[in-house]
Amino acid sequence: MPAVSIIIPNYNHAPFLNQRIDSILKQTYQDFEVIIMDDCSTDNSKEIIERYRGNAFVTNIVYNETNSGSTFKQWQKGINLAKGAYIWIAESDDWCEPTLLQELVNGTANNTNIAISYCGSVVINEREEILYTSTSKKMGGVTDGITFIKNNLLESNVIFNASMAIFNKLSFQNISLEFTSYKFCGDWLFWIKLAQKGSVYTSGKYLNYFRKHDMDVSRRSMADGTYFVEYPRLAKYLLDNNLITSKQYGYLLYRKYQPLKKFAGNRQIKKNLLLTYRKLIGIKSLVKFTVTTTVHNVYINLWIVTPLFIKNAIRKILLPKISQ
Repeated sequence: MPAVSIIIPNYNHAPFLNQRIDSILKQTYQDFEVIIMDDCSTDNSKEIIERYRGNAFVTNIVYNETNSGSTFKQWQKGINLAKGAYIWIAESDDWCEPTLLQELVNGTANNTNIAISYCGSVVINEREEILYTSTSKKMGGVTDGITFIKNNLLESNVIFNASMAIFNKLSFQNISLEFTSYKFCGDWLFWIKLAQKGSVYTSGKYLNYFRKHDMDVSRRSMADGTYFVEYPRLAKYLLDNNLITSKQYGYLLYRKYQPLKKFAGNRQIKKNLLLTYRKLIGIKSLVKFTVTTTVHNVYINLWIVTPLFIKNAIRKILLPKISQ
């Protein structure tokens, strides 16, 4: 039985498939199987995938007869075929360093409670220019799942690319499949649910390359408003599971309400979403959050332009009083 099952869910990523699959086969850690899933691609993905049929590591190649409509349904289908104790969803348009799998497996050593093990990720564009990177405060360490959620998965998803993580199959078997009903935020909910089942290992090493391009799901979901549609549902899950308070729930929605006001997509969708967010946040809370944020921003802007000698004088006067 392989220690790790690597699932490659593909849809129309023919230009990236060779680099993706080859970066997996060149891993220094070799105790794995590869499962390739194609969701009715209309490009020449099948031609490329077939080149790897017969490879000793490739145990399954599955072509859907109809498009599933959700990458998360493909995840589930692949996991059901997996034999490994840990699963790696290696997205078909990404690639990685040869030591990624070794690093993440090492993070689970001697700790059967690890539900997720993930590393740093470099986000690049189609020209392979670096757009930004993930952030980590330390090179490696284990955090209990609930603390990890509260620190990293409330307002944003620190594991923003599935290719940067492996997860425990037993932990997965103990969560619901609600994440498969999402089109964009499903991975976010997926990591939250897994973290509720155990601890999380974080590696600060940048071993994964996450490609942003015109065909990627995240860009489309931000453009058509799917992200704003699904986030309130995700926040409600956090509230219902006592991971946030009702006040935090309102504030998290308020934090999404601000960029929603600048949403440049369909006007009717935007109008309906703004009404929904206002209702969920509540008018009183909306006004309170707006006033508090405005005052805070004014204070920050004033402090930035305040001359250094005045700042030092304020520190000398106020700090001794605060410390008393």
